[in-house]
Amino acid sequence: MNKSLFMHIVDRLSNEVEYFREKKDALGRRSLSALQKCTAAIRVLAYGYAADAVDEYLRLGATTARLCVEHFVEGMINLFGDEYLRRPYMA
Repeated sequence: MNKSLFMHIVDRLSNEVEYFREKKDALGRRSLSALQKCTAAIRVLAYGYAADAVDEYLRLGATTARLCVEHFVEGMINLFGDEYLRRPYMA
């Protein structure tokens, strides 16, 4: 996946899917960025990593990685489904 396409996906998800928006907790600490969440989801999906395998590299737990994948897939279907997820054309 090229960098500009990846950043386009991250940008759309962070603007249109609540889960990917960066938030602050009660102590004012920032949550994981949309880039971290999308990278975790793509690593799990593309490379077949177990959800707990991305925790060392991206500093997030297995449960968070699974949530990233779930929200990523739902977001991709909702945002890009009409354009990219269609039945194949058979001549």
